[in-house]
Amino acid sequence: MTKPARDPLYRRNRFPAAVIAHAVWLYFRFPLSLRMVEDMLAARGVIVSYQTVRLWAEKFGRHFANDIRKRSAGRLGDKWHLDEVVISIAGKKHWLWRAVDQDGFVLDVLVQSRRNTRAAKRLMRKLLKGQGRSPRVIITDKLRSYGAAKREIMPGVEHRSHKGLNNRAENSHQPIRRRERILKRFKSARYLQRFVSIHDPIANLFHIPRHDIPSTHHRELRAIAMERWRQIARLHAA
Repeated sequence: MTKPARDPLYRRNRFPAAVIAHAVWLYFRFPLSLRMVEDMLAARGVIVSYQTVRLWAEKFGRHFANDIRKRSAGRLGDKWHLDEVVISIAGKKHWLWRAVDQDGFVLDVLVQSRRNTRAAKRLMRKLLKGQGRSPRVIITDKLRSYGAAKREIMPGVEHRSHKGLNNRAENSHQPIRRRERILKRFKSARYLQRFVSIHDPIANLFHIPRHDIPSTHHRELRAIAMERWRQIARLHAA
């Protein structure tokens, strides 16, 4: 019996595609450190260093995230919730600007060193370019920079500014906060941007509501998400 051809994506890697994809899935799907993933693989008899896991996460994670982004293009919601949260990196304040739709799917994330109108405009331009369309409405907190940026970038779009309306965007920061605690803070703004640009598309793929749906339906949606992951990771041809 002939051995299935190895997918070109995994060429020059001595570990099977399933092992690599599983390591990347563990690292971005759950709040784990690289050393934790190393230990979890070792428990299954896969001996690999955490540095190798890091290289897999950066190389293959980016490829998987880009694929997920392409598949979701034009399918996300038209109500944008925008929010920003402070993150300390090397003793300096940085701001993680985030946009999610009405269903909680992350539209885009941008790490910036400022919390002003210029930073808000940069986020909105990035959103318009990535989504390819304007939203029906944007919802923000009371930060005035949003209103100033919106008037210039999206003057015809409705803007609702109210602290209580923006809980969805604020809650979407929680996974990154958990990861920040596990890693004992992010080491650089560049690393944080690289991480969230991979983490959030993968989180979108597995974003399944747990409330108001039967447990059997939840399991079905989870199985669909895992099947899509196998397709994106090209495990069927591995």
